[in-house]
Amino acid sequence: MTEQNADQAADWNDQSGERWVANQARLDAMVAVFGQAAIAAAAPATGERVLDVGCGAGASSRALAARVGAGGQVLGVDISEALIGRARALAPQDMPALFQVADASSAEFPEGAFDILFSRFGVMFFDDPTGAFAHMRRALRPGGRVAFVCWRGAAENEWMRLPMGAMQGIVPPAAPPDPEAPGPFSFGERGRVARILAAAGFIDIALAPFDASVPIGEGGTRDAALDDAVKMALEVGPLSRALAGQGDDIRARASAAVRAVFAGLPGERSVTIDGAAWIVTARNPAS
Repeated sequence: MTEQNADQAADWNDQSGERWVANQARLDAMVAVFGQAAIAAAAPATGERVLDVGCGAGASSRALAARVGAGGQVLGVDISEALIGRARALAPQDMPALFQVADASSAEFPEGAFDILFSRFGVMFFDDPTGAFAHMRRALRPGGRVAFVCWRGAAENEWMRLPMGAMQGIVPPAAPPDPEAPGPFSFGERGRVARILAAAGFIDIALAPFDASVPIGEGGTRDAALDDAVKMALEVGPLSRALAGQGDDIRARASAAVRAVFAGLPGERSVTIDGAAWIVTARNPAS
């Protein structure tokens, strides 16, 4: 891994990667609708070659492979060895998809080898996003396409805003993060994303807002679904980081506060929460 993205590599090869593997099926189900929208924007055709950046456990790669068929090829790359291991285990042997542990911002991809550069929430973590996209662009054929989905701002995403808001008065407030620092919301500002892609050499850049409700808790009863939603929030994502190192009393108070907030969300035997993303498309110049 490059020194530039060393923090992300360390994190995703430690607790973040382990948590995602442990909750892989649920997490993939939660973001599936966003991945489907990005794949529709990419419009992969039979026989095309796709580079799937930050492929995680391979759900998007498998969906892309089904679209390109036996004559095509998907290469899924991720910095997490645990997630790539899971991706390989889940992929049918006859599927035209390969998986590689690699940092897409520096990996030695064959020049012009891919028709599509794709990502489902995997491109917001580069220390130098412009440099990363310039590097990845070289792997695209002339006229090749870009399609990815990324989160809009934290304030627009209930799955972030509501549980973290419930923490006020329970855990000390953290310093406001740099909105452009690597992280899930670093591509929240439309103009910044467009500037990054343009500086990396892409053209025909477009960002379309995409909103969807996702299931964060499921169960045989509403109470069971609420318990499940709280468990998921405490195990994965920003809330788990905010509570890292806290004692049992703080965690119990946090759990109760989050459950109270989630109780106001819709669903009968589920709990659904809103997510807000960009579907981003662009193109490599033809020459």
